[in-house]
Amino acid sequence: MEDIPLSAQFVALIVLLAVAGFFSLAETAMMAANRYRLRAKQRAGQRGAKLALELLAKTNKLLGIILLFNTLTNAAAATLAGLITVRMFGEKKWALGAGTLVITFLILVFAEITPKVIGATYPDRLAAGVSYALTPLLRLFNPVIAFVNLFVTGVLKLLRLNTGASHEAQQLSPEELRALVLEGSHFIPHQHQTMLLNLFDLERISVEDIMKPRGEIEAIDIGAPMEKIREQLGTSFHRRLPVYEDDPSNIVGVLLQRRLLSTALVGDLTVENLRAQLVEPYFIPAATPIYAQLQFFKENRQRFGLVVDEYGELEGLVTLEDIIEEIIGKFTTSVPSGNTELSWDDTEDGKSVLVDGGRSLRELNRALDLSFPLDGPKTLNGLIIEHLQDIPESGLSVKISGTPMEIVQTQDRRIRMVRIFQPTGQAD
Repeated sequence: MEDIPLSAQFVALIVLLAVAGFFSLAETAMMAANRYRLRAKQRAGQRGAKLALELLAKTNKLLGIILLFNTLTNAAAATLAGLITVRMFGEKKWALGAGTLVITFLILVFAEITPKVIGATYPDRLAAGVSYALTPLLRLFNPVIAFVNLFVTGVLKLLRLNTGASHEAQQLSPEELRALVLEGSHFIPHQHQTMLLNLFDLERISVEDIMKPRGEIEAIDIGAPMEKIREQLGTSFHRRLPVYEDDPSNIVGVLLQRRLLSTALVGDLTVENLRAQLVEPYFIPAATPIYAQLQFFKENRQRFGLVVDEYGELEGLVTLEDIIEEIIGKFTTSVPSGNTELSWDDTEDGKSVLVDGGRSLRELNRALDLSFPLDGPKTLNGLIIEHLQDIPESGLSVKISGTPMEIVQTQDRRIRMVRIFQPTGQAD
């Protein structure tokens, strides 16, 4: 080494630090790279992304080749720095100590910290690039890496560590996917983001959460006078109407109004004709998840179902449109609805909104940014009655889950209208 010019040794030291820095950068970039983004680039035809994914599929060998060269170059740089120090200052203790400190500083700054910061900042872009250099190195030094990994595997077995669990760790849970959608708000339009988030809720929401309650169902009593039935059919905006006999729980069929058009035009509508047009009712257990029910609707070619509890008692009805609205939000139809848009109004007592007691708690939470519990009653009426353990009188005030409310009107053993006040400290 004494025959090599000092300037050449300095150049060699710089090269060694640069090589060590490359492998530090490669290690950080490969480990921090987003595999899902790399797969998207691979599908787009990027060869670097394909090579990077192939390397990441064998992490033990990838780390082996990176650390092999990183360790060798760092050790060589330290040795060369010592030789340069001795050549310049002799074997003095202060010179050797100072040389050790200097080379440690250079390795930390140029071969470790700086490359790792760069690799962590641009992992996906750099992973595809460094894979072009790592792939041939891994093939060339595969026997050496395999030999080293024999000892690594032995140590892992002694420690009872399962390296196969790393693949499972790469699988994203629903909550992690939800977090990705939320963090991607800068790239996903708000409407699309809302639809994706609603999709995650389908497995946790049952038809009971979105059904129209039994008390709000428009149905026909086939035992009523024909004039009353004609009047009801003439004013109904629904295409499908449940038909019962005597008792609203005794559903005998579902009437498709378009089937009655020709009969009604000639004025030959009778109870017998009405019965002949009924179709078999389709019943749904109340606890059925929405996603499962969507599949059932598709498989059975249905768009309308009657919801029953565990005892077979009618609880409400749900339609295909109700499920679609849970995904894409409310949309305008030709059917008049008493459900107006929910928004806070300015009053003397602060911001408040007047709502029907039959409103869904999920709808109130979503529209008004409230936090009513959803693991019990599904409507505001049910929540208040459960909280008070009694049917309240008009004018009573109550506070549930931090939200003040005033009972405005009660009728027929249920709460008809409630004024909800905006919780203190809630942002508009």
